[in-house]
Amino acid sequence: MSCQELLKKYSQQWQVATLHPFLNECKLGIIKPEQFNTWLVQDYLFVVEFTRMVGRILTYAPTSHFDLILSGLNALQNELNWFKDKATERQLDLNTKKQPTCKEYCNFMNKLTEMPYPIQATALWEIELAYNQGWQLPGKMSPPYNEFANRWGNPEFTNYVKLLEAQANEVLEDVSKTVQNQAETTFLNVARLEKDFWQMAYNATN
Repeated sequence: MSCQELLKKYSQQWQVATLHPFLNECKLGIIKPEQFNTWLVQDYLFVVEFTRMVGRILTYAPTSHFDLILSGLNALQNELNWFKDKATERQLDLNTKKQPTCKEYCNFMNKLTEMPYPIQATALWEIELAYNQGWQLPGKMSPPYNEFANRWGNPEFTNYVKLLEAQANEVLEDVSKTVQNQAETTFLNVARLEKDFWQMAYNATN
């Protein structure tokens, strides 16, 4: 089993997860500010829990995977501070409750470390790929949304995602049928949660 096989087998679910109207409306500049702000605040809360997840993954990862995972953690430190700057610019309160979709996604990530490491590696790759492709696929965006597209769609981040894919492939290569089934289930769960997370922006409360 490989990451590309998952993408091919579940191409329809992946397309829905990464080609969402929210992203197209950002490209066109017609997303409502309150909708984008809702996404921004909830995404900050998500990234806080994602950072915790990546830190826990180190407990299970082979030492040969440490350098890449640690580089991701360093980038997340910068990203959390960047979110705070964006919130300040937009006069947003980051001390707010998670919406149900965000809470579900965070609970999902918290439980991932109960799974075998190949599942964790697959989820880490897929979550980062969803951001990478989600912000790339609509095409060039105009200000102010080009800053967000550049953060997750830039070549350096794309290369990081490819390296995560290689590490996931390495540990997925000879897994049991049980772990293979778990990997497929996890892939589908992430795809669904990504779709729902974009959609959550339309529950504008910020």
